[in-house]
Amino acid sequence: MTPTFWALLVVLFAALVLAGKPLGLYMAALADGRMPKRLLGVESRLLRLCGARPDEEMGWGAYARALLMFNFLGVVAVYALQRLQGVLPLDPQHFGAVGRASSFNTAISFVTNTNWQGYSGESTMGNLVQMAGLAVQNFLSAATGVAVAFALIRGFARRSVATIGNFWVDLHRITMYVLVPISFVAATVLVGQGVPQTLRADRAVDLIAPVSFQVPKTDAQGNPVKDAQGQPVMVASQAAQQTLPMGPVASQEAIKELGTNGGGFYNANSAHPYENPNAFTNMLEVFLLLLISVALTFTFGRMVGDRRQGWALLVAMTIMLGVGMGAEAHFEQQGNPAFAALHIDQKAGTLQSGGNMEGKETRFGIASTAIFTAATTGTSTGAVDSMFDSNTPLGGMVPMLMIQLGEVAPGGTGTGLYGMLMVALMAVFVGGLMIGRTPEYLGKKIESFEMKMISIGLLISPLLVLLGTAIASVSAQGVSSLANPGAHGFSEMLYAFTSASNNNGSAFAGLNANTPFYNLTLALAMWFGRFVSIVGALAIAGSLASKKRLAESSGTMPTHGALFIGLLIGTVLLVASLTFLPALALGPIAEHFAMWAAH
Repeated sequence: MTPTFWALLVVLFAALVLAGKPLGLYMAALADGRMPKRLLGVESRLLRLCGARPDEEMGWGAYARALLMFNFLGVVAVYALQRLQGVLPLDPQHFGAVGRASSFNTAISFVTNTNWQGYSGESTMGNLVQMAGLAVQNFLSAATGVAVAFALIRGFARRSVATIGNFWVDLHRITMYVLVPISFVAATVLVGQGVPQTLRADRAVDLIAPVSFQVPKTDAQGNPVKDAQGQPVMVASQAAQQTLPMGPVASQEAIKELGTNGGGFYNANSAHPYENPNAFTNMLEVFLLLLISVALTFTFGRMVGDRRQGWALLVAMTIMLGVGMGAEAHFEQQGNPAFAALHIDQKAGTLQSGGNMEGKETRFGIASTAIFTAATTGTSTGAVDSMFDSNTPLGGMVPMLMIQLGEVAPGGTGTGLYGMLMVALMAVFVGGLMIGRTPEYLGKKIESFEMKMISIGLLISPLLVLLGTAIASVSAQGVSSLANPGAHGFSEMLYAFTSASNNNGSAFAGLNANTPFYNLTLALAMWFGRFVSIVGALAIAGSLASKKRLAESSGTMPTHGALFIGLLIGTVLLVASLTFLPALALGPIAEHFAMWAAH
């Protein structure tokens, strides 16, 4: 870890706390309805016009049904836009309709905040689908996650009531008063840095210096021509023009990061210079993708009436994220020992390594890339500014493990907070059993119903990851998509189902996922990974809201100190290690030992 890494880390965390606290308190005011009366009146009329009843709060069942139906309709809308693309306007490249399997996978992907992409965006999706389909879901899926967080916080804050808020009100306020304004400012900054924002078609421009190269010669039927030795015959060719892909990129890039969505306008995602032009925008995107997740810890502390509780969650999240960033930087700075042997310090007589720059952008470097990698997988963002497939084995394991921790360091927009609160409830329950204290959190007794819902919510993703990887590993359709054999190929499959089931969306690469098998299995993993845990969180919210708040006593476990923070981190690590360590041993860990054994 270099001085550059530490400087970037300190500046990033300081900026997140300085910006996250006021934003968190602002969101607490929105969740509690502490808004100007005139604004509340406009909101009420608008929602009634849409058929909602903003003055009526919902129980957890009604809240869950509204959320599920809304997101199901979102899948239908995004699917239809893709299938009808050939006859819709704003398709200057005339891409035509997207295939059924890919459309199905993409629709579920963007609605579940996963944004897994098995296609190249700049050669598949027209501007209308990008804007009305994908970008819209970037806002709505993020707002859905924050709405669930609001509902669960109300469960802790309320006493002896049967309601946890109104889904339509929460969705409207989060979208209109949080996501849209911040995205507008961020998109404006990105445009100023050179990110395109236009509806014009792709542009062909003349190169300043034409590029000469060789290509295989083909016959009239398009078959390669070979010489007497059976080698392909090469002919000279020259490129004098380059096609520049245009589109409304900045507006999608802003909400892609802020909403922890991650789907790129271009296939190279945030490694593309049109999405991420320079070192400043790279760190700006990291700041955006962490901002709301950090802010929600302050929202939690404010709404439950004890800001120490929010700080405890934030410290636990920050420690795990910081360790992940440090580990990623360390493993990538070490590089491959076989390459290190090629760089001998003649004066000191020792081996030197410049680190592993394969798959990374030189304009970012290892330090900035490592921070981006851990941040995007510690949240549910999944945007990438490098190729994980090119990482060292353990450098590739870090982002995989960050996702497998449950994305609670600090997790996605809303999902990180309600995931961490479920971990906190489990930690309190386990801690209470160990020391004989009453299992309660913030004055709410944790009983069998809550523990059943917590178990379902925390174990659904591991079940989908391991089951999906196992099926892919023994099926011809799963193995046929691999670009690499052995441990590395296993890592590619394990990462794909880890990313999908935890709604991250980043790809290890090297795996052709745009096949009927992967489009279907990954789509199912995304859907159930997202909504089973959401229903569990809402059920817990409803149960807690109906309970009385117990007075603190000598039997109450403190939940705001260093001991509880350690218990939180330990619970996260224990669940992840018991679940995923055997699978990791077959993939990146085995590859790491093989690399050093070869050296």
